[in-house]
Amino acid sequence: MNIKPLGNRVLIKQVQAETTTKSGIILPGQATEQPQIAEVIAVGPGKVSHGNLVEMTVKVGDRVVFPKYKGSEIKLDGSDYIIIEETDLLAVIGG
Repeated sequence: MNIKPLGNRVLIKQVQAETTTKSGIILPGQATEQPQIAEVIAVGPGKVSHGNLVEMTVKVGDRVVFPKYKGSEIKLDGSDYIIIEETDLLAVIGG
């Protein structure tokens, strides 16, 4: 995969929902809601504001929280990704 987001955009891949509970109960597909948590796969260079480059605050490998209906979904090499602006991300987990 070779994709480089432009500007202040971030390529993320949503993490999969757990299919079993901590006690070992297997959840059926319809009972598992996808979490709004993703891993950062690639980042753009940042955006230009007042003639200065504002660098990205997230980096490849960060886990982030994102809103449910933001970004553009794409399928690449058989995997699903989302391209979203960094300003639309809600939080970095454990960073």
